Amino acid sequence: MSGTFTKAMARNIFYGGAVFFFLLLVALTFDTMGGLPKSDNRANLTESVLRGKHIWETRNCIGCHTLLGEGAYFAPELGNVYPRRGAEFIKAWIKSQPTGTPGRRQMPNFNFTEQELDDIVAFLKYTSEINTQKWPPNIEG
Repeated sequence: MSGTFTKAMARNIFYGGAVFFFLLLVALTFDTMGGLPKSDNRANLTESVLRGKHIWETRNCIGCHTLLGEGAYFAPELGNVYPRRGAEFIKAWIKSQPTGTPGRRQMPNFNFTEQELDDIVAFLKYTSEINTQKWPPNIEG
């Protein structure tokens, strides 16, 4: 072996590394796609869920809350709030805001109708049924 590093050696290392990492990317892609959950809960999409999603988006709930790990971290994660608290608790909590407790973050009162509250609960129930592969890791989000 020669004591110098030639252009040909550098080129071979570059091309060999590029091929190796491309093959690694392809292998990891197939592994990920094979490991994704096979469930499809689009059948659970109802008009109520869609209206709840519209409320979620137009009121910018994601500006404070996270949903399935996406959003702001100012307020709690809501991806699993439905199984933890239930529909009646969620509606009562939204209606009672702001609580006026000093030193606490306060959610604004949006003055939702009963139909809008039902739609938000339906949306949160739908999101709680998505197979998130055990995310969030903490039961309280």
